[in-house]
Amino acid sequence: MIGSYLKTARRNVLHNKLFSFLNVAGLAISMSVGLLLIAFVLDLRSYDRFHKHGDRIYRITTILTSGREQTSKFASTSIKTGKLIREKVTGTEEVAIVRDFSQDAQVGDHILPLKGFWAEPSLLRIFTFPMQEGNPDTALKEPYSVVLTETAAKKLFGNEPALGKAIRFDSLNYRVTGIMKDIPFFSHIHFEALVSLSTAEQLNRHDKDFESWTNMSLNYVYLRLPEKAERAAIQSQLDAIAREENRAEDNSKIQLELLPLYQIVVGENLRDMRGSVGPHMPPVVLWILGGLAFVVILSACFNYTNLSMARAMRRFKEVGLRKAIGAGKSQVWQQFLVEAILISLAALFLSFVFFLVLRPQLINLAPEMQRTVKLDLTPYRVVAFIVFSVTVGVIAGFMPALFFSQISAIRALKNGAAPAYPSGNGLKNIPIRRALVVIQYTFTLIFITTTAIGYVQYKNILAFDLGFNTENILNIQMQGNKPDVLLKELSEMPEVTGLSRSFIITSVGNAWGGFMKYNDSRDSALVLTNHVDENYLELHEYKLIAGGNFRARPTTASAATEVIVNQQVLKRLNIAGNDPQKAIGEEVTFSSFHVNSRRMTIVGVMKDFHYGKVDNLIEPVAFMPWTPENRAIINVKLRSNDMPATLAKIESTWKKIDRAHPFRAQFYDEAIEEAYSEFSVLIRIIGFLSFLAISIASMGLFGMVVFTTETRRKEIAIRKVMGASSGNLVYLLSRGFLILLSISALIALPITYLFFENVVLTRFPYHTPVQVAELFVGLLAVLLIAILLIGSQTIKAARSNPAKVLKSE
Repeated sequence: MIGSYLKTARRNVLHNKLFSFLNVAGLAISMSVGLLLIAFVLDLRSYDRFHKHGDRIYRITTILTSGREQTSKFASTSIKTGKLIREKVTGTEEVAIVRDFSQDAQVGDHILPLKGFWAEPSLLRIFTFPMQEGNPDTALKEPYSVVLTETAAKKLFGNEPALGKAIRFDSLNYRVTGIMKDIPFFSHIHFEALVSLSTAEQLNRHDKDFESWTNMSLNYVYLRLPEKAERAAIQSQLDAIAREENRAEDNSKIQLELLPLYQIVVGENLRDMRGSVGPHMPPVVLWILGGLAFVVILSACFNYTNLSMARAMRRFKEVGLRKAIGAGKSQVWQQFLVEAILISLAALFLSFVFFLVLRPQLINLAPEMQRTVKLDLTPYRVVAFIVFSVTVGVIAGFMPALFFSQISAIRALKNGAAPAYPSGNGLKNIPIRRALVVIQYTFTLIFITTTAIGYVQYKNILAFDLGFNTENILNIQMQGNKPDVLLKELSEMPEVTGLSRSFIITSVGNAWGGFMKYNDSRDSALVLTNHVDENYLELHEYKLIAGGNFRARPTTASAATEVIVNQQVLKRLNIAGNDPQKAIGEEVTFSSFHVNSRRMTIVGVMKDFHYGKVDNLIEPVAFMPWTPENRAIINVKLRSNDMPATLAKIESTWKKIDRAHPFRAQFYDEAIEEAYSEFSVLIRIIGFLSFLAISIASMGLFGMVVFTTETRRKEIAIRKVMGASSGNLVYLLSRGFLILLSISALIALPITYLFFENVVLTRFPYHTPVQVAELFVGLLAVLLIAILLIGSQTIKAARSNPAKVLKSE
């Protein structure tokens, strides 16, 4: 029976080449998106699955509440948290504390920057990171011990054995106690070296803040729980630790939570004191991409349904004969379902070709994408693709199969007329295929309009007035080098018109800060900070509305007593009645995770500006004097007619100063554009899906127009004989399709507008309103394509010779 189904399906596919081509092409295009999404999701679900006890591993999340400020969730936590968990929490198998590590490794004259973690031996018991040489239980036990990955060991020692050799970090000798395999791609943490945490404890033994409860910067704590462990019991013990430690804190309160290992990459977006916690994808993004892909696939399925049901007249007698010779409803239903699955499997081969072409394009959309997914083929994924193809075939063929299985054999053989198309609730006398056309074009218009609005909003964000100047400013990362030598070299270049130093680059998502108090010791405000020198404000053209620039040049952070604040600081702490002039000379108390509480004098008040991204409200910000203790970024103002040559000149100067580190510099405007790359990627993806949606819808419309003009050829000929003009005939044939497109527009445009104004743009407090032109650009594009498709076929039919059509009548 199945063989009979396949033969009949193959015959019908070959007999209707145009419609089969449209169905296969539409399904192939849409299914390629599905294949990409399947590979993308499977990659994300592959993270950390290689760990033996991954389902029992957790990371500690810190929830920080400061004063009256909103709470924030951090991926990092304090070293003290890890030690308290090890001491007081019962029911854990292992606890590991890790801390970010980044230094230059020196072997002889060879210098190589290495990134990794200060770590405890328990880390190698919690995670499955196989050791090739050395004992994992003791490799990180002693101070000044280091474990290298295969690649790092080869870079440092070549083909020579590395175990037991010495490496110098910051003028201190470390011994290589282990060599491990390279970290798999699908790991949320990546490192080249692990250095014993006991070393960091020795180096920071005089720093009382190193293990303080609130020092969350750069530290992470992982747990492994026993099988069938009660998370609620562990959580209650964490809550008890937090309550006890918070009693000694005035500025902030901390809560601790367990985060499962498999929810780190695909899970809640967490902040981090170092700005990045490895690959991350919010679940909402997957839902959005999945929804968009589903809509595109559904559009192709609608095409199949519409074209199959439109051709009902041609297959009506076929079904009647089948039923007359004994075929039941189930056999007819199965026949048409097998036909749809066969077309879907044929489309799978073509969609796989599209997948291979589109895969590198998707990966190269953004650097973050390259670090997150690979989209490689595996046997498991091939099986998933086939299952997906069969599923699409079932969805596409379900309605036609149901429709044809309900046909009465007597009625079909008696008059050969198809029954009225089934109607959905609310559609009444409107055939369901027309409703499908409306739904299909509604989604298509939503896609295109969303792309147009999103692109305009994205461009507005990049051109947004941040409150300071970023044009032709090059930010150079000093990477641990002292900036004085490079500053001197740059100052002698004629292309350089200004120089300054800063601790971080603002407005691109970086953040640093602490707590500030004024007169009320019980009221502290979280204030974002940057450490800048006396040239920074002028170079970036910040607007001072009261006071002046820094006067002193402190050499240590503890000696810095001057601060420049923005208007939001005055407003938040009610300093001098929010009067900028009167605020000059007022004293505030500032403390952070790294610096003890100290009194500082306000010497300047600057106009509010965007310290963070523009999807955040303007917050309280303070600038403090840059000191040699701070990390350095050199800000270079350039004026050049040949910018590439100028950059090459600066890079050449850098190589004279530092041969170990690559030149890392970026124009401010490029950094801002990169900061919003996620929006750019999303717009490109939606734009690409819009192109696919309109292509699929156009193929479906083309097929419907061809079929309609073919079935109405005699009507057209008679009307032409009776005196109808070509214009009248074009209007007659195209009117129904244009009405359907108009209905789609009346549904799609208000939905898109309300979605952006009430959902999307509410995240951007400084967005520009949606313009009418952005709404109608998609409609005009769709109408133009539809008119060309409809017009080309209807004009051809209208110009046909009625004598040839009616000669057999």
